[in-house]
Amino acid sequence: MKKILLLLPVFLLIIGSVRAVESPKREIRAVWLTTIYGLDWPKKPATTEAGRKAQQQELCTILDQLADANFNTVFLQVRLRGDVIYRSAIEPASKTFSGKYGTMPGYDPLAFAIEECHKRGMECHAWFVTFPVGTEKAVKEQGKLSVVKRNPKLCKRHNGEWYLDPGVPETADYILSLVKELVNGYDIDGIQFDYIRYPEQAKTFPDKAVHQKYGKSTRLPDWRRENINKMVYRIYDWVKQAKPWVQVSSSPLGKYNRIERVPNAGWTAYESVFQDPKMWMQKGKQDMIVPMMYYLHDNFFPFVDNWVENCNGRLVVPGLGAYRMDKSEADWTVNDITDQIDYSRYYGGAGCTFFRCANVLDNSKGLYNELKDNYYKYPAQLLPLTWLNDRIPDSPEGICVERTGDELKLSWQKPATEKEDLSYTVYYSLTDSIDTASAKSMLATGIRDTVLYLPVGPNEERGYSFSVSASTRYHIEGQPSPETYYYLSKFPK
Repeated sequence: MKKILLLLPVFLLIIGSVRAVESPKREIRAVWLTTIYGLDWPKKPATTEAGRKAQQQELCTILDQLADANFNTVFLQVRLRGDVIYRSAIEPASKTFSGKYGTMPGYDPLAFAIEECHKRGMECHAWFVTFPVGTEKAVKEQGKLSVVKRNPKLCKRHNGEWYLDPGVPETADYILSLVKELVNGYDIDGIQFDYIRYPEQAKTFPDKAVHQKYGKSTRLPDWRRENINKMVYRIYDWVKQAKPWVQVSSSPLGKYNRIERVPNAGWTAYESVFQDPKMWMQKGKQDMIVPMMYYLHDNFFPFVDNWVENCNGRLVVPGLGAYRMDKSEADWTVNDITDQIDYSRYYGGAGCTFFRCANVLDNSKGLYNELKDNYYKYPAQLLPLTWLNDRIPDSPEGICVERTGDELKLSWQKPATEKEDLSYTVYYSLTDSIDTASAKSMLATGIRDTVLYLPVGPNEERGYSFSVSASTRYHIEGQPSPETYYYLSKFPK
């Protein structure tokens, strides 16, 4: 703890000046959008066409609010507890959307969410709950559709709930089959593994016989960690072979291990639930780690350092407990959250994500406004995934600006040399020079179309300079196009 206790008072003193620094041009700004029990979406099941449209509009409203605050990533819960929100031949559709397990709500929620995220310049990552497969009640309600009934050999009952057993070799086969179905079937930007660990009170998890059968002379803790390690490596390698741009991440416990600065760290990934994400990053088998860091002060700051120090160049995105602001939880203040954003930016984090989405959008204690008006005032690009592919794309061509009523239509052409999917960033200035290194110069980023409409006032009169750059699906940005100047004259009466 020595390092952080010496630095923390100094850091808190300089937070004001840190906040005054311009927002980073590149950072991940994400939410976990929870579908289990409809906590974030949807509010109620859809049993009619009107219900389906209401669900879809509800998501669009959520995404509009996120886009207005310049969020750029959504971690959407797609596998809940042995049930899913997409069309699957392996596991039943969640009842959250239709009211009945195994029944879709008249549309594909995941396909719809991906399309709507992409329209708004945001990435959509599939949040995948790995080993838990439901309570006794849920398993009973799923009936013959439940993995517990279909593959009982893979499942263990522990503390009144059912789990896939990481020690049974066929469990990895089963999870990989789900991953293949998801990655092959959908244009997701990433897949994030949650609960990719042994459950709470893991010491009593009933895998003694499995350990005796497969563990040989390996100590139980090491064997358990290696079960998960091997599955992580196998999944990562398959995804990169199938769609190398799809980012693979996980959300481990917020504290990796018991570090010297905090020797009594309590519940940790490595010791308590047999996760070893440090090893995953060292082996190059994760693109991003999103630890659930729902703690304050010396239970947060030193562990950010620990994650960053062990990331092997991969992205570390601290998960912040926005739900902890609720009076029934911990009654945190807005500054508790913003101090963590400041620290993460200052000490090497790649951004932040918030649990849960609704705890941000309900503007509890003014958090949403603080993000929208200050911390996320300007757009942010996503960070380049150079270890996957560092090819630089060519610049867009044919930049054209024209007025259409009360809008400016800015259009461009995809570089003729580029065959792969691209996204675009539009820069602007009110002078004849654009500082493309500054977040303030970005009008929009993550655009997947080749046109952008900008509202203008009827009596507005001024000159604009525009430039457009292209980025690959690995977030590698090419040179911005030559600047295009446009003079906006007053709208004729």
